[in-house]
Amino acid sequence: MSARAHADSLTWAEHGTALFTTQVARLDEQTMSQPCALPGWTRKHLVAHVAANADALGNLVHWARTGECTPMYTSAEQRNADIESGAHRSATELTEWLNTSIQKLGVAMDALTGEQWRTDVVTAQGRTVPATEIPWLRAREVCVHAVDLGTGTTFADLPGDFLAALITDIRGKRGLGTVPGGPLPEVAAYLAGRPHSLAEVPGLGPWL
Repeated sequence: MSARAHADSLTWAEHGTALFTTQVARLDEQTMSQPCALPGWTRKHLVAHVAANADALGNLVHWARTGECTPMYTSAEQRNADIESGAHRSATELTEWLNTSIQKLGVAMDALTGEQWRTDVVTAQGRTVPATEIPWLRAREVCVHAVDLGTGTTFADLPGDFLAALITDIRGKRGLGTVPGGPLPEVAAYLAGRPHSLAEVPGLGPWL
């Protein structure tokens, strides 16, 4: 786990949330139904995913607050089904779900005590982490997917300290000994498996 500060993760999650929701608010039924930057997904799929992720992380916050084991998702199949179902909602319904899920997650995180933040929870990937990891998980989702919406936001629009933390995180998860040189946004995009301008670098599989 990186040495990033809990307070920084909260700030990045807030920044990414504002970036994501501002773009979604500009989408109408037609533009939200168009493909996003992720293969096989429309923007509706992506908005449904980000809304469902807020609900899922809310389960981890509940776990931290009560000690009751509440996994993010009941199963990978259910997670995928919820996204597919959400993608068939109207743009208005999806935006309402997104905003409601964001508000609920924010209120729940604000209510956690210092001791509760130190409670161990288990991510959807099966990693046992302290609840202080939850804001970082959310920051990754909203920041990276703000780019994936394909409405003009790029990795260069994300905070530099967030990009540095993201590079450290992905490098560890991919088991990379070194990373290529280049502008921070381009290196982050490359490691995240997104379009980039780096030359002569090996291809990487999908991430997030």
